[in-house]
Amino acid sequence: MAAHWNTGPRASLPLAGNGAEILCAWLLRPDQGARYGHASYAQNMNQPGNVDQPSFAEPVPDILGAGYESITIGLPDDAEGPSRATLVRRRADSRTRRAVLYIHGFVDYFFQTELAEFHNSRGADFYAIDLHKYGRSILPHQTRFDMADVSDYYAELDAAVGYILGDSHDVITVVAHSTGGLIVPLWISDSAVTGAVDTVVLNSPFLQINANWPTRQIAGPVLAAVGRRRPETVLAVKVPEAYGQSIHSSGRGEWDFDLDWKPLAGAQPRLGWLGAIRRAQRRLQDGLRIKIPILVMCSTASVIATSWTDRLFVADGVLNADSIARWSTALGRHVTCVRITDGMHDLVLSRPHARREVYAEMTRWLDCYESSRSAVT
Repeated sequence: MAAHWNTGPRASLPLAGNGAEILCAWLLRPDQGARYGHASYAQNMNQPGNVDQPSFAEPVPDILGAGYESITIGLPDDAEGPSRATLVRRRADSRTRRAVLYIHGFVDYFFQTELAEFHNSRGADFYAIDLHKYGRSILPHQTRFDMADVSDYYAELDAAVGYILGDSHDVITVVAHSTGGLIVPLWISDSAVTGAVDTVVLNSPFLQINANWPTRQIAGPVLAAVGRRRPETVLAVKVPEAYGQSIHSSGRGEWDFDLDWKPLAGAQPRLGWLGAIRRAQRRLQDGLRIKIPILVMCSTASVIATSWTDRLFVADGVLNADSIARWSTALGRHVTCVRITDGMHDLVLSRPHARREVYAEMTRWLDCYESSRSAVT
């Protein structure tokens, strides 16, 4: 049975300061961090001389134009050298303590301005993060889109939440798409930010590899074994451009985005990346027991297309929507799964009639859960 409570106002935190410091200040409050068992984590983060804390540059105008700002998040060096993430912000018309944080998928970045404007119209400030090695955050020496484990992204996601708290927000909704929708549940389960996030919305999350049972159960372990020894090995599969053509205006779609940051044919992943995905999916499928309310949205249909078909306009052309619905219940005990008729893989890039359904369903669900903290007991 679901039990609900409202925790009341949170800390009024200064707008200035290191995001990690702001997050620590919030976590160390006895009514917040200690309540969720994260005080020791915060104390460790806040130790003097901790050089691994992310840092924030001053906001600058973003490539998306008027109303959008970007903030570079300096991250600790990784195995390839310097690293960074980028936080994009679009404020609502009126001052608000509500915020949304958006996390993109694989071979992706934030460009979905209609999504930002939707949340602004609901009275929330909108933030989106381009993860390290993606989009605005790519550096010349980096292997694009690569990761060794989903936890590689925890530090920048923690930092983003710290920054949002420091921007004087009380209610935070996290929205994530595809691979972002796999990273976020693990992050919510593992990170000290659990108490700072109120609700989660997952748009076609990557909860299972889109392959048949023999491929997953036989080829998967073989590739994983090779990947443990040679994680840099590229998975040599041809990625069709059909889905990319269905969304980009240069093909048959209606959206403009940077084809260098999000090529129509996607990218060939490395075996180390694939191993990280398989570990995360196995753990999720074992059950995460997330307590905050989660909305999972996916299409009512899927299509596998190696060449063009109009079915790409009315079905998920990347993942198996039935698998998403099946595994959504493994996220926790307070999960709502909504199937979108004629939804494409990125539901907010679907045809107009399907997008209207997406936004109507989000509105109805967020109206129920966004304004109060909820948990399942």
